[in-house]
Amino acid sequence: MMRGLLAFAALFVAVLGKETFEGHQVLRIIPKDDVQLSLVKDLEDIIEFELDFWRGVTHVSVPVDVRVPFHSLQSVKIYLEVQDIEYSIMVEDLQVMLDEEELESAARVAEPRNTDSFDYAKYHPINEIYSFQDMLVAENPNLVSKIVIGQSYEGRPLNVLKFSTGGTNRPAIWIDTGIHSREWVTQASGTWFAKKIVTDYGRDPALTAILNNMDIYLEIVTNPDGYYFTHNSNRMWRKTRKPNPGSSCIGVDPNRNWDAGFGGPGASNNPCTETYHGPRAHSEPEVKAIVDFVKSHGNIKAFISIHSYSQMLLYPYGYTTTAVKDQPELHSLAKKAITDLASLYGTRYRYGSIISTIYQASGGTIDWTYNQGIKYSYTFELRDTGRYGFILPANQILPTARETWLALMAIMDHTFKNPY
Repeated sequence: MMRGLLAFAALFVAVLGKETFEGHQVLRIIPKDDVQLSLVKDLEDIIEFELDFWRGVTHVSVPVDVRVPFHSLQSVKIYLEVQDIEYSIMVEDLQVMLDEEELESAARVAEPRNTDSFDYAKYHPINEIYSFQDMLVAENPNLVSKIVIGQSYEGRPLNVLKFSTGGTNRPAIWIDTGIHSREWVTQASGTWFAKKIVTDYGRDPALTAILNNMDIYLEIVTNPDGYYFTHNSNRMWRKTRKPNPGSSCIGVDPNRNWDAGFGGPGASNNPCTETYHGPRAHSEPEVKAIVDFVKSHGNIKAFISIHSYSQMLLYPYGYTTTAVKDQPELHSLAKKAITDLASLYGTRYRYGSIISTIYQASGGTIDWTYNQGIKYSYTFELRDTGRYGFILPANQILPTARETWLALMAIMDHTFKNPY
């Protein structure tokens, strides 16, 4: 009896320990002119509203998705209505969606004995992804190894899977997922990609040719502290988990922390915002580990960082309107990649430079990698376009991973065939 009570108490605390989002709505706001655009931008500065911009303010007529806490809903709606700014409700009650997601995750199957019985159509906590990585290495010792490129702030290993058929310091392709921890479809897709690589090697001529000549590095959980936190405390957490001296707000946006236009427009110097750039470039161990790895490797030819959501394929720059010198090639390759992606389910992607396609953002990953001489630097924004946003149902994991793989193959194949 006592044991049962203790178990119940533990469960109760676990549930209580999670941030809830009851009554929170996600509004889609459509500013119709520059005046409305700046009025919507002003909302970002009203700290007491505690708004969470899922899709930030960009251009006139481009939707802005924002999570509004229950206590701010009335004020925000009145503000928009008084200014005659068009909006609609994308998510009626965020907690309802999160409860559904939790229910789905709770229906756990038996612990997989190998990577064939691993459930790729589910969202997995970090310990299950770590054990998946170890199983994949154990099953494919001649193709896959695990390297630890550093530790997160809270001491978790920064695991990278290396797919290689031998040779030293061969030209390489880098792929990372989950740098923003709440973008769960990315870590799930990364896990599927890892299995796909070992399955297709020796069967798919294009991938086989790539791996016979190049290595592929894949970091599935790029922000492990944040990912752990999304599963255990706050599903909507985006940043790292390092405390900020002098502030009660935790974490840095690891996609604003790179030394490329660091601290410029499109990043925040307020530690309480989602786009806080951090005290200095590469201050976050999760970012610094990749920086050190890229520099010490010295032969990475493509760098692909995978985010969600919005359905876009982007290339540099984000911090400046100056076009990169390889813009025509990067643009036509992006077009080929999204065309291949759409061939499977008809999913439509937009493509172009970050600043012209989405918004100005300084301190971003692929701007830094491009400036390091990695020509084929791309960022994906996976499904969807906002109906579910970051809470993409698990039944969309496999379709998302499968279609994205076609675009990845287009980029990897082009990189292999166009050495520089």
